[in-house]
Amino acid sequence: MVRSVRLRRAGKSIAAAGYAHYCCQAGDRGMTGPLAEDGMDKAVTDRIEQQVRQAFPEGAIARVQVLQYGDDPEVEPGQAAVRVFFDWPGRSEGGQADPKTVHRFVTANAAALGVLDDGLPRVIGWVEFRPEGEAGAASPHGLSYRITDRGRPAAARDEATEDRTPVMVRLGAVDLATVDTLITTGVVNSRAEGLRWALSRLREHPAYAQLRQQAHENDELKTR
Repeated sequence: MVRSVRLRRAGKSIAAAGYAHYCCQAGDRGMTGPLAEDGMDKAVTDRIEQQVRQAFPEGAIARVQVLQYGDDPEVEPGQAAVRVFFDWPGRSEGGQADPKTVHRFVTANAAALGVLDDGLPRVIGWVEFRPEGEAGAASPHGLSYRITDRGRPAAARDEATEDRTPVMVRLGAVDLATVDTLITTGVVNSRAEGLRWALSRLREHPAYAQLRQQAHENDELKTR
């Protein structure tokens, strides 16, 4: 438990450093308040919420959640995220949101989404938009539109253009903490990079060479 708390605080400290830079850059907009030691200062989160609301027409945004490391499993150490719940026609009459609800919101607010993507600090890794009042809104499988890869360094974004195969991996708490330790200690910059780092270390192990040889022998048997 102690280790888990320390890991969470370490991730928040990295994010706090990034937001401190954001506050300095935005000093002329009132972003000069001190940050909490293990996370973002409330003045910073309030400013981010205000920035989100101002990008859209009045009344379009129902509520805004600024997420730090530890608040949501998908938020990586050194980053934060924003989850936005938007109002939509028919909600007050008891209607049910569907994929078209999200599509209509994104289409109608394409310009605002672009402004928001450009204006928010890069330490925010992703921004997610969900219909307000959706059943199971906290579930990653719910209706949503997400702006991703915002917090990745330029080098990491460049790597995404290479010939790489995307792989979906779901990690348990222990495995997630292991990968996050690589980030908080500065070994890697992201969870994806951490998994690639771990695989490269695996290939260096002598036992892996034996597995490769065994796989080669199995392939030869299949062709006989």
